[in-house]
Formats: sequence, C-alpha cells, structure tokens
Amino acid sequence: MAEEKKVPETEKPKTEKKKNKKDAEIEALKAELENKNDLLLRTAAEFDNFKKRTEREKLTVAEFAKAGLIKQLLPILDNIDRAGMAPKDTPDYIKGIEMIVKQFEGIAENLGVTEIAKAGDEFNPELHEAVMHIEDETLGENVIAEVLQKGYKIGDTVIRAAMVKVAN
Repeated sequence: MAEEKKVPETEKPKTEKKKNKKDAEIEALKAELENKNDLLLRTAAEFDNFKKRTEREKLTVAEFAKAGLIKQLLPILDNIDRAGMAPKDTPDYIKGIEMIVKQFEGIAENLGVTEIAKAGDEFNPELHEAVMHIEDETLGENVIAEVLQKGYKIGDTVIRAAMVKVAN
C-alpha cells in the first residue's frame, strides 16, 4: 500500500478554521444578497402599485372635474332647450338668448377662462391664428383687424386659438 502523507496535527486545525471561516463568510454574503434581492423585488412591486394607484387617482380627479363642469353647464343647456321651444320671432326669445350667453360667460369667468383676442390687439402667433390678411392704412403692422372666432385660455394654457384677420 501507498503511504499516506501525514499532516502534523498543528496544521490541520488552521486549514479547517480558515475553510470554515470562508464558508461562514460566503454563507453570510449569500444571505445578505438574498435579503437585498428580496428588498429590491418588494420595492419594485411597491413602486408598480404606487404608479397604478396614482394613475387611478388621476383618472378619478379628472372625472370629478368633468362632472363639476357639466353640472355648471346643465342650467345653460336647460335654458337652451326652453329657448328652442319658444316662438323665435318675439323680443323675449332674443332676450332669452342674450341671458344664456351672459350665463355662459359668468360660468367661464368663474372657471378662470379668459378671451384672448380683440380687434386692435397685436397679433401673437402663440395665441392667434391668422386666416386672413388685409391692407389697412388706419391700422398698424401686425394688428388684429377683426376676430372671426373667439379664442380662450385658462391661465397660460390656450384652450383654443382665436381665428383673426390681420392688418398689413
């Protein structure tokens, strides 16, 4: 039989201790990696749920805003229906239409909607859409001669650009 090499007893424990210590470190690092991985997966899931929840909330807020606006406009619609049933050739009919327009303007004002073009204003391509051009000596350069369709904005947001006739 072949002779086995005998390792002195003093060397065996050091090697085994080093091996056991490295194994323990590896196991500790694996456990830490598992914990970090689990934390990462949980955080990703929480973030995904947060995105879905905020999207649902945003849609709900938009729906409530639309409902609030429609609720304000319903009386105007009711008055338009009443005007449609009235005889069209009476002064009361014209007065009723004028009242409906004032009612609508009041709601628009309460919502912060403002008109963005008047004859004599300077033409601004961010607010106005020039659909016609005329030569007029009484008006200056790039001045709105006539508003063909009113434009509106809320704050700095243009809802609809005004269609205008521009001079010179």
